[in-house]
Amino acid sequence: MEFAQPAGDRGTCVSTVDWHSDRHKTAIRRMSLSMPARQALLDGVLRPEWTLLDYGSGRGGDVARLVHLGIPAIGWDPHHGGVRPDGPRDVVTLTYVLNVIENPVERHRVLDDAWSLSGRCLVVSTRLTWERKQVNGVAVGDGTVTRKNTFQRLFSPAELRSLVEDATGVRVISPVPGVIYAFRRDDDRLAYLARRLVPEQVWQTGDDIQSAVSAVVHFLEQRGRMPELEETPDTLLPLLRNLTGQNLAKLAAQEADPEQVKQGRTRSMLNVLLLLGTEVFNGRSQLQALSFPVQADIRAFFKSYKEACRRADRLLLKLRDDTYLRNVMRNSVGKMTPTAIYVHRRAVENIPVLLKLYEYCGAIAVGRPRDWDLIKLSHEGRSVSWLGYPNFDRDPHPRLAWSYSVDMRKLEGSYRSYLDSDNRPLLHRKHEFLCSDDPHAAKYRRLTEQEVRAGLYAQPHLIGNEHGWEAALNAAGARLHGHRLLRTATAHHAHP
Repeated sequence: MEFAQPAGDRGTCVSTVDWHSDRHKTAIRRMSLSMPARQALLDGVLRPEWTLLDYGSGRGGDVARLVHLGIPAIGWDPHHGGVRPDGPRDVVTLTYVLNVIENPVERHRVLDDAWSLSGRCLVVSTRLTWERKQVNGVAVGDGTVTRKNTFQRLFSPAELRSLVEDATGVRVISPVPGVIYAFRRDDDRLAYLARRLVPEQVWQTGDDIQSAVSAVVHFLEQRGRMPELEETPDTLLPLLRNLTGQNLAKLAAQEADPEQVKQGRTRSMLNVLLLLGTEVFNGRSQLQALSFPVQADIRAFFKSYKEACRRADRLLLKLRDDTYLRNVMRNSVGKMTPTAIYVHRRAVENIPVLLKLYEYCGAIAVGRPRDWDLIKLSHEGRSVSWLGYPNFDRDPHPRLAWSYSVDMRKLEGSYRSYLDSDNRPLLHRKHEFLCSDDPHAAKYRRLTEQEVRAGLYAQPHLIGNEHGWEAALNAAGARLHGHRLLRTATAHHAHP
């Protein structure tokens, strides 16, 4: 990375960049792992068996912490030091580097260089456009120069995605807003998707033949099929060596609950369709590129890989059918409105696979926020929103803190904060966002019934925000104490 000397008057807005900022001043002393490094660690992109280069590592905080966690990491920074490796590392992280480079040409050159050093995956992260209020300074080039002569170029999720795809030539995945994974190999990308979509099989332990057979029975009930030899833990194989595959299958079928096996089969089939459906963003890969358990599911539950792909494609086509989509939503857990369905995080596992595919396509495009509470899936138009209601369980009528939405036609993400608003949107009928057997649903339902009897929902178009709701409570002579509705001494009636 080459640096030119600053030139010109930075007190005015200029359209070209022929100078550089003090980039080294943007390197901070981290007290914990950066968000992108932590996300990649949680996603299994950073692992002890893969080498890592932190490209533009700053003061080396991420490198030190990752080494402590057993990740073979090294760092290189043009100002703070380190050694740029001669050959590729398995993973290269480019953490908040692109947004401090003033020259768009140099940004592309740095991205190209980082990709050339990535053997398996490039992890790119930048600051996003909705952080603009946190960046004070004057406009220079396509960004902002601060008083400290540091530069910040903020990206939209679509801009970041396009930039990385243009440099790498591969379709990328965004795990969270502002972070991009570019996998060099199909099998690594598919393994990542499978980890997010297909729950990893948890095997029971065993120390004798009976417990080993019980572990196989558990697998059969969870997955809907018998395990392949390659899937069976090495600790169980010696215990099962005197049983032929046919005898083991017969024993397991006798011991397993047929209803659980049926449910496991359905669950596995739907997980395969969900995985293959999201593949539309990257182009279909060969069967051999899929993880072995997913290949085994396809062989067990579908006539062929082609048939599985055709069924996934039919599922995708149903997302375009307004009538079909609305019918699916009407039969789903969640709160249906004239334009969308809203579902709480605790209930999302129970929505139909078509709605899971809808939500996940949005997440693949722009990244799913980490701390969301509700999802909103529109049936008028196609958009996915993740909504933050941090006090959902404590507040009887939670206030909206933020929203992050993606227009599925443009694949552009947009963020909005409501924290500074004095009249925020709020929720009613909380139980409708949850499954009926949710531990809190009964309590929320009782409150709703009290509020309906008090006439608070007589004009629903007026109570969707804080001011309207307070006015309705005052007019009804009511107040809330936790999840109980109480009467006040007198009601406040409007005067003509």
